[in-house]
Amino acid sequence: MATEAFEEIVSDFDFLEDWEDRYRYVIDYGRRMDPLDDALKVPATKVDGCASQVWLHPQIEAGRFRFDGDSDAMIVRGLIAVLRALYNGLPVGEVTRVDAQAELARLGLDAHLSAQRSNGVRAMIGRIRGIATEAA
Repeated sequence: MATEAFEEIVSDFDFLEDWEDRYRYVIDYGRRMDPLDDALKVPATKVDGCASQVWLHPQIEAGRFRFDGDSDAMIVRGLIAVLRALYNGLPVGEVTRVDAQAELARLGLDAHLSAQRSNGVRAMIGRIRGIATEAA
């Protein structure tokens, strides 16, 4: 059920054998993401449960889910970009059907993130699913 953008990340990861290179890839992926406007970095968009500052700004357009996000930590910003690749563009009703943990496991991220980062990713996924549920 992964998007084409996420499948590209999976394909790229297959070519990167070293985890240092994979971390750099995630960080660079996040750097290419447009920054979230400071006006959107408000308590309503802040994700609790993350060690870093994280903001997610969802939008539903023509029945399709998308979100923008930002973080004060480069690796987390990259993880937000990976989640955007996983979810952006899906019909809002399909967002909750995505097994994000399984999809991220395809990248091996589940085994290579610290406990705090893993908790933060789960918090972001929970926020995304909650928003999609409310919108559906």
